Amino acid sequence: MTGSTGSPLGAFLRDRRSRMDAAAFGFSGDRRRTPGLRREEVAQRANISPTWYTWLEQGRGGAPSADVLNRIATGLMLTEPEREHLFILGLGRAPAASYTGSDEVTPRLQRVLDALPISPAIIKTATWDVVAWNAAAAMLLTDYGKLPREQRNILRLMFTNSSVKAAQPDWLSVARYVVGAFRADAVRAGAGAEIAQLVDELSRLSPEFAMLWRNNDVAGHADGMKCLRHPEHGLLELEFSAFSVDGRPDLGMIVYNPASPETARRIQSLMAPSRQA
Repeated sequence: MTGSTGSPLGAFLRDRRSRMDAAAFGFSGDRRRTPGLRREEVAQRANISPTWYTWLEQGRGGAPSADVLNRIATGLMLTEPEREHLFILGLGRAPAASYTGSDEVTPRLQRVLDALPISPAIIKTATWDVVAWNAAAAMLLTDYGKLPREQRNILRLMFTNSSVKAAQPDWLSVARYVVGAFRADAVRAGAGAEIAQLVDELSRLSPEFAMLWRNNDVAGHADGMKCLRHPEHGLLELEFSAFSVDGRPDLGMIVYNPASPETARRIQSLMAPSRQA
């Protein structure tokens, strides 16, 4: 940290401190020269030394620990993007991954999915639970709305659902790829503990999963090709792309686009009755 007043970390802390409502936290609002909390009040909320906090704002005292930054983030009620920014300013890196799964998506994000009439699209968590989908996904992948919430998991469907298996022309290759990508996603998000129960369950239910999991393969899944065997319309060729959801590190979006005009025509034919309804 450089300078007594020019520290980016100090400027960020002072700015966030000034936005806090002292009365809302039970602190007296009398005789405050500036808006927001005092330094000692932030230190009290963060359970750290007032002197140490003052030094941080002044750019003194060396780099803080991750624990101190987490306490300050809690004390200042920072959002997740603000907490990440605090770590980058204080330590030069983002905080270690800590998985906080949620099955809620915003209406705006759901509208993004619904705006893709012939492209199946889903939102999944780092543990590969599907938490949102569009009509094309329900038609071509799985009608997730008809499943109990705990069954809307991509791995569970891949290894225990006969219809999903039958739709994959080369199921074992797809399954191997899915397991490797799942492993990478879960570790990246810090969700190792959360997947332990699912891994144990699938290892008991599926010898194939147990074998693939023991292989310890890791795969990326930014984009690729997927083929689905439809009972009436034959082989559907799709290209998929995976996207992160800004501000929601626990969520990812996968969009499957028709890979050929013929596949697009077949999907349009499949979706026509539901659009008319």
